[in-house]
Amino acid sequence: MADDTDVLGAGWTATTLPLRPDGVEPDPVATLVRRVASPSRRAVLYVHGFVDYFFQTHVGDAFVGAGYDFAALDLRDFGRSIRPGRRPNSPTDLGRFAEEIDAAVRILRADHDEVVLMGHSMGGLVSALWADARPGVIDAVVLNSPWLDLRGSWFERTVATRLLDLVGRAAPSLPVAKLGQHYGPALHASTGGEWDYDLAWKPFEGFPVTAGFIRTVRRGHARVARGLAIDAPVLVLASDANGPDDRWHEQLVTTDSVLDVSHIAARAVLLGDDVTFVEVPGGAHDLALSPSPTRERYLDEVLRFLGARLG
Repeated sequence: MADDTDVLGAGWTATTLPLRPDGVEPDPVATLVRRVASPSRRAVLYVHGFVDYFFQTHVGDAFVGAGYDFAALDLRDFGRSIRPGRRPNSPTDLGRFAEEIDAAVRILRADHDEVVLMGHSMGGLVSALWADARPGVIDAVVLNSPWLDLRGSWFERTVATRLLDLVGRAAPSLPVAKLGQHYGPALHASTGGEWDYDLAWKPFEGFPVTAGFIRTVRRGHARVARGLAIDAPVLVLASDANGPDDRWHEQLVTTDSVLDVSHIAARAVLLGDDVTFVEVPGGAHDLALSPSPTRERYLDEVLRFLGARLG
């Protein structure tokens, strides 16, 4: 596995991780993006959300500045790991992501004494489920607006969930929904936001939300609702307010306009015996993409927590 210069430029490398065949050609890959500090025995592994990939260089820079090596995974069929012939952003089994997280953690463990797992949104759900299934492997877990429950009406959260569980098994590739179309333009520099990212990998209109994807996510939510037993200290962070997800409004990047923050707070306590929940006033759904100084407060909270818990 050779390290190549990443699209993020100098100081960033990308390594392609071959994965087991899954019946779709070509075989899947994941991509490990790294920013290395001066010799460090601590590392952070970041896992992105849905219709997402790693591009938040200021997050890596903050950890490197605090003495951590930083790595981020672009999961199979997301971002750098999208391959022609494979459907992007349409997982039907969140458990398959364990393969690339396992591989990345092995790489980091080879020369680091402590490894922190950090996940955002869908990546927060994936990271929580992985950490629950891998006791003793990780030293701390940080979740940025994790997707621990479904935002929606009573009908969507109950009747529709049961229906889509059946449909998702029979027709996993069937499109059943679309991503909200306002949050992305509020972020991107071309439409007035602060951030410049690849719209082929993180398009405004997203990718089709399939029945198989909803099925596996809702099954993950059900596991969280029954209670996990993550044995490492967990920090969960979320905005202090919701914004509407179905229209343009002025608070798209100062509220969570993707998930329901009350769901995040309610489910956070079910992740393990050692969970800290922190509200970040004025935070966006991706707290790292909040306006300054909110994003700096978010990163300060994370580094303060890790400093207190890891020493």
